[in-house]
Amino acid sequence: MSHAHGVRIAHLFPELLNLYGDSGNMLVLRRRLAWRGLGCSITEVHMGDRPSLADFDMVFIGGGTDREQRIVCERLLDQRAELASFIEDGGVLAAVCGGYQLLGHSYEMGGEKVEGLSLVDLETTRATPRLIGNVAVRSRISPQPIVGYENHGGRTHLGPGVEPLGEVVSGFGNDGKSGFEGCLYKNVVGTYVHGPLLPKNPGVADHLLLRALERRYGMAELEPLDDSEELAANQVMLDRMLAHATPRM
Repeated sequence: MSHAHGVRIAHLFPELLNLYGDSGNMLVLRRRLAWRGLGCSITEVHMGDRPSLADFDMVFIGGGTDREQRIVCERLLDQRAELASFIEDGGVLAAVCGGYQLLGHSYEMGGEKVEGLSLVDLETTRATPRLIGNVAVRSRISPQPIVGYENHGGRTHLGPGVEPLGEVVSGFGNDGKSGFEGCLYKNVVGTYVHGPLLPKNPGVADHLLLRALERRYGMAELEPLDDSEELAANQVMLDRMLAHATPRM
């Protein structure tokens, strides 16, 4: 397949939102496209930039500290309408941890309720203790459980029209009680799973890429790759979790 086909990705504010190695997700997306003979353009969007989202197929928002998360949210409020149009038009958006919280109507920082972007019908409250540890999630977007690490004081609650990313196999997920993790809305994927997210979860990477390629070119499937190393890493992490914790079944 020709490099004339490719995915244009906007990586929002990597100088602020890279707390959990989120830049590694960009490397995964680029390589999985290159291995298939497909092109990839990644644009780092910094605080002083204001690109048109219509020029992109995918937007990525990583995680940061509370202070950095608030700075980014205040900046993106000015572009909320454009982000909403991008999502409603089928644009792909992936958001991790703090980026996930920003998608909702509000989130709490300390004792303060902070306005979110209202891009997805969800909200995040704050509680103790922090939910910390390895996490595994069974999801329809990945043939294998999604594995990674979570570290959040937020308790995220989904609205009635928002689908969870999946069911928690081990760990805490959105709130430590519901048994659900993350969100799916149109072509939006939000999650607390990081570490970074994509290296051990090739199914999630390919889901994002296929949604972007389908929207732009009408592509119905991706050429299979040899994911033996990625899947071995996924299985090792899953086995460790299930060996040291009581799984949710």
